[in-house]
Amino acid sequence: MRDFQLSGRSPVISANGMCATSHPLAARTAVRILEDGGNAVDAAIGAAVLLGICEPQSTGIGGDCFVLLKPPGEDRIVALNGSGRAPAAAKGCELRGQGMLTVPSESVHAVTIPGAVDAFCQLSADWGRLELAACLAPAIEAAEEGVPVAERVAFDWQRAADRLQGDAREHYLMNGQAPRQGMKFRAPGQAEVLRRVARAGRAGFYEGEVAEDMVNCLREQGGCHSPDDFAATACSYDRPISGEYGGYEILEHPPNGQGAAAILMANILSNFKLPKSNPFGVRRTHLECEAAKLALDARDRFLADPDHITRLKHMLSPKTAAELAALIDPHNPLTAVSRAADALHRETVLLVVVDRDLMAVTMIYSIFSSFGSGIASSKFGINFQNRGAGFTLAEGHPNELNGGKRPLHTIIPAMLRHNGRVVMPFGVMGGQYQAVGHVRFITNLVDYGMNPQSALDGPRSFPEDGSLLLERGYRREVFSGLRELGHNVAEPETPHGGGQAIRIDYGRGILEGASDHRKDGCALGY
Repeated sequence: MRDFQLSGRSPVISANGMCATSHPLAARTAVRILEDGGNAVDAAIGAAVLLGICEPQSTGIGGDCFVLLKPPGEDRIVALNGSGRAPAAAKGCELRGQGMLTVPSESVHAVTIPGAVDAFCQLSADWGRLELAACLAPAIEAAEEGVPVAERVAFDWQRAADRLQGDAREHYLMNGQAPRQGMKFRAPGQAEVLRRVARAGRAGFYEGEVAEDMVNCLREQGGCHSPDDFAATACSYDRPISGEYGGYEILEHPPNGQGAAAILMANILSNFKLPKSNPFGVRRTHLECEAAKLALDARDRFLADPDHITRLKHMLSPKTAAELAALIDPHNPLTAVSRAADALHRETVLLVVVDRDLMAVTMIYSIFSSFGSGIASSKFGINFQNRGAGFTLAEGHPNELNGGKRPLHTIIPAMLRHNGRVVMPFGVMGGQYQAVGHVRFITNLVDYGMNPQSALDGPRSFPEDGSLLLERGYRREVFSGLRELGHNVAEPETPHGGGQAIRIDYGRGILEGASDHRKDGCALGY
């Protein structure tokens, strides 16, 4: 039990259904859909699309999503890949010929075809209980009438306002400025798009006037996107990949997400005994930092579009993890680990939902960088993701930019299974940090016996751009101790990600929800 004289949150307890998101309006929408007879899929779709209005710097219908789903009455997990592809005419060699070393993140070359809307439509048709129109209705109303801007959203909006270009400034700024906390943001163009999707399904987005608006905008920016690219967009089902840590099975979405890096990092740490007495001390932080460096280096070398991967089994092998663990010196940081992916960002939304039948959903939905590419369509104001910045321009690399490929994604949904039963949908947002955040959350649970809320609340660290970035929650002696080991320690400008989790307690018949204090949201149940 936490000390009630100190700041913190208690876990949220309910018996019938629950949602945890980064915005309270989205959590309330999900619970209302559950109360109205919808299931976890209906609630997840409703909350996710609303988050695109509540947190437009983090997500929107111009982006992608990944989903893990536990059907009711079962403990298998279904993975759905809702990530879009590079336009068919895209060629990495052409960008190399222009002298580019990476895909420019604020350019039309980084815009991949949005995949989330297709995934929402497929999920609704295959697994939902309500009509799609009922799930979209709260977001349509919010986009039309406006939502008050929350504190963390206002903070991120202000930091990212200069990324917005051309028509995007008209759609996402107010008199040329980022909205302040409490001001209402409206998106009537998106409301109209969602009404068309409610009526016509995916055709309302990927065909007709909406698709024409998107294609024209991208072509005017110098893109090679075509109507056929949009019409051909299709999500795909897959099986999750898995690893084990401390008696728990970690279920991650398969590539092109970075879930394999989380499993590799957990496997590396399995070769060490984390200190029991100090969960946020020097030794644990050092070991996690070194394991993160090695796991992310492997990610950058091997992960890509699943049709182009050849080393996934190698990454997931405990033998590989043991060989990498042997490279870690408990007293000195690694300095020779390269990093191929430098597209750093902090924006994404993740939500988890469990309904009264114990259908569980982890959904992550993103436009990559804050406000994505910074480009928005003229008429409807659809803000395009810049997931193409996740490609490399290295010739022959499995993740090399080329037409029809899906790029390496940072976003990853997850679940935990224990003794064969799914016990927790969860996820941690935060760009490149996400795989590391998954492992920090799991080790907090397993090695330190924390409840899900405490596991999210604890301070975080991340090796980035030659520095070890420690949140201010660490004690000063930990900063100095890590410097003595040779780390270049600094504080991050913004916190490391945010997270959501729901624990299913079968014995007591309750749900225990947690939501990260680093965002504006909460867990709500009924």
